[in-house]
Amino acid sequence: MAERICKLLEGGTSEVIVKKSRFLGITFPVETAEEAALQIAGIRKKYYDARHNCYAYRLPDAEKFSDDGEPSQTAGKPMLDVLSGAGLVGALVVVTRYFGGTLLGTGGLVRAYTEAAQEAVKNSRITEIRPKRRLQCRIAYPDLGRIQYIFREAGLEPEIEYLESITLTADVPDEQVPKLTAAITEATAGKAVPEVGGLFLG
Repeated sequence: MAERICKLLEGGTSEVIVKKSRFLGITFPVETAEEAALQIAGIRKKYYDARHNCYAYRLPDAEKFSDDGEPSQTAGKPMLDVLSGAGLVGALVVVTRYFGGTLLGTGGLVRAYTEAAQEAVKNSRITEIRPKRRLQCRIAYPDLGRIQYIFREAGLEPEIEYLESITLTADVPDEQVPKLTAAITEATAGKAVPEVGGLFLG
């Protein structure tokens, strides 16, 4: 996963005026489709007198958009492209339009919704996150010093559980997993083969 992945720490807002139509953008951090639906419903209630409340959201496992009565592909899809371009996941953007009496055409609509979404994203607080995997290995006591050194060299501080054998657990950036796994296997002469979990965002 080479794509830059970011999440919203705090939402932002925007206002774009094109030929007397007002486009009000707002972003929200969301974890689930249900949470996104609640935020969208809240915006629709707040701006009940607006002509359109278009939205787009991206979650780790899903994405969705709506043109809310605007011509197809002129609002929701361009807004989704803004989220994708910023590498945002767990993010919702809603753009509310108050119609100003002049038709903007499909190109004008795409530009207006894109700009409103971009400005709202720009005014949000964003942090970059890295895809990680949970790595766990079971080792014999004599190997502890060597394995701790390998983890430290990778900038990681694993949790350590002392039982009959020792279990080390750490959340490892995805790009470091192959090298770390190989180093642990080599250092224990193949006795310790790390178990690697699924990808998550951390």
